[in-house]
Amino acid sequence: MTELVELYRTAERMNVSVYHFPLPKTGSLSLIDEEGNCVIGMDLPSRRSETEQRVRLAHELGHCATGCFYNRWSPCDVRRYHENQADRFAVHTLIPLEELDEAIAEGYTEQWELADYFGVDVPFLRKALCLYTYGNLATELYF
Repeated sequence: MTELVELYRTAERMNVSVYHFPLPKTGSLSLIDEEGNCVIGMDLPSRRSETEQRVRLAHELGHCATGCFYNRWSPCDVRRYHENQADRFAVHTLIPLEELDEAIAEGYTEQWELADYFGVDVPFLRKALCLYTYGNLATELYF
């Protein structure tokens, strides 16, 4: 399982600044500043479980790693594309395919067991299962 501290180390290696402040509506966000540096805002740790923090930070790092940011004012920008790119990065970071295969071989077969094993929530685990099985993140088609 990728620990939360490892994700913060990844952010440090990527030269991504992570700031904590109240974000009750979004929980987290990422953006590019005026100098072209990625910056992540995370809701206060006391308001989110470690599982939620881990999934959110991996997702926001995905935006930074892939450069997939959207402009809500642009009529030609496809938000879902950028979100999927960030989710793909998060899946590969938190649930690598080889480790998923090993966990299943060890007998973790229920979705809740696998989610607990990897320290993620079930909806995120379902994204990983869809990505590795069908090559997409369309959980609504399969679950």
